[in-house]
Amino acid sequence: MQFFTVFTALSLPLAWAAPHFQHKRSNFTIGQIVETSSGPVAGHASTTHLEVSEYLGIPYARPPVGDLRFAAPLKFDGRSMLNGSAFGNSCPIMQSSGSAPTDAQIAFSNITDVGLELITTILSPAVVYSEDCLYLNVWTKPQSGERQKAVMVYIYGGGFTGGTSSIPVFDGATLADKEDLVIVTFNYRLSILGWPGNPAAQNNVAFLDQRLAMEWVRDNIVAFGGDPTRITLFGQSAGAASIDFYSYAWSSDPIAAGIILQSGTTGLYPANSESVSAAAWYNISDALGCGNALTDSVALLECMRNVDVDSLLEAIPRTGLNAIVSAFGPTIDNALVFSDYSKQTPANIPVLVGNNDYESGLFRTQLALSGTAFPDWVWNAYDLAGYTCPSGVRANASLLASNPTWRYRYFGVFPNINISSEGGAWHGAELQLIFGTTDLTGNDTVMEFALEEYLQGAWTTFAKDPVNGLTTYEGGWPLYNPAEETLIRLGYDNVVGKHLASPTLYDTECANATITALIASFFG
Repeated sequence: MQFFTVFTALSLPLAWAAPHFQHKRSNFTIGQIVETSSGPVAGHASTTHLEVSEYLGIPYARPPVGDLRFAAPLKFDGRSMLNGSAFGNSCPIMQSSGSAPTDAQIAFSNITDVGLELITTILSPAVVYSEDCLYLNVWTKPQSGERQKAVMVYIYGGGFTGGTSSIPVFDGATLADKEDLVIVTFNYRLSILGWPGNPAAQNNVAFLDQRLAMEWVRDNIVAFGGDPTRITLFGQSAGAASIDFYSYAWSSDPIAAGIILQSGTTGLYPANSESVSAAAWYNISDALGCGNALTDSVALLECMRNVDVDSLLEAIPRTGLNAIVSAFGPTIDNALVFSDYSKQTPANIPVLVGNNDYESGLFRTQLALSGTAFPDWVWNAYDLAGYTCPSGVRANASLLASNPTWRYRYFGVFPNINISSEGGAWHGAELQLIFGTTDLTGNDTVMEFALEEYLQGAWTTFAKDPVNGLTTYEGGWPLYNPAEETLIRLGYDNVVGKHLASPTLYDTECANATITALIASFFG
């Protein structure tokens, strides 16, 4: 599975209909009640963008508790008024057992004040954790702009064991206000609750959560001014990996018209075999007194559904390899998760895929806070094995499927998002620029603000027209070709615009079969 638990987080035709013209919708009042399949929901004005309507904490699935723990989600059907004034509960996670870093650890890590704030505060929001957590959030500005706006649905990362849509970085108000889109975020189940590994029952239920959220968006987004034929899925880290898994699992009916994979693919988090996941499941069930592989599976599952959720999560091992590698994540079932993606065909939709120049900067800084340091070659190899090479593989798979494809590499480093002297363009460094939330950790520089506008323009241009939008954006982004200078370097030397390079500049070592083995042996 993954090396670290981190922040991280339809047959649509490819021909587009008539252009979507600007249209004023003066009859829409900010925060007005919107009818949905979950019930009527009342919104309110965003605190940062007063003309944006914010609808928080909308249930899209029934609470996955009791007999629904470890089960496929069931659609939420409601008739009662919903108050969309606050985020819904966040899905339970394993709570950190570590203490705050000492002054010596902080000095050893070379972490900046910004980095400490990001890792200890922004990435650990003050939220309520509960199994009743399958909620989504919508930001929209229907009173102006296009009558039916493109929709962007974000899936957060967190190594499949952490994360929440409540993190302030993911506030969708800026994009909704500046770029005339509808933005959606949602929660999905994590760790053993989302990927239980039970060989006698449905597995990968978190991926079914994600699918149900997409179905909710498809069925309800028109009421918020959105266009259900122009939904783009975007995500980062485990969120991007989720989208990649999704693009194969629902290849014939993806609902999404395009996908954006930021620092995550199926290659980032290779799935567990059924036997490995089953061993993890039985390890926990045995530790909790519910039985093992020899126990009646029905009785065992009933027992596990009655265990207190905190006790359930506390039983998950965290020592040795399990301190950095979660035992619970996607499991191969050859229905939602496949054993060999080279033999699968992804959804026939456009793809924007890429990674940051030094993903390891986040993990290196986090581990240094605990007094642990690895040599440079480990981090460089991890970048290749986890991010650079899988991005290239996914781009090539998209080309093989004849899908419009763009590939990028992000380089930007700015004072208010620089986490350490060795952080570089770390894992997740682009997120605050894309969401327009860099003010959370200080003031934007002029160059940062310019790059922020450029990135937001690129991402939303893709969302508005995944097939053709980027071909004309700011002079045109070239379609990906591994044999030509088509790798789009973003924020290179912190300069705005695209800086093209040959993919071979970064992919050469991907042919080295020993890289993954070295990483596995080092961390194993």
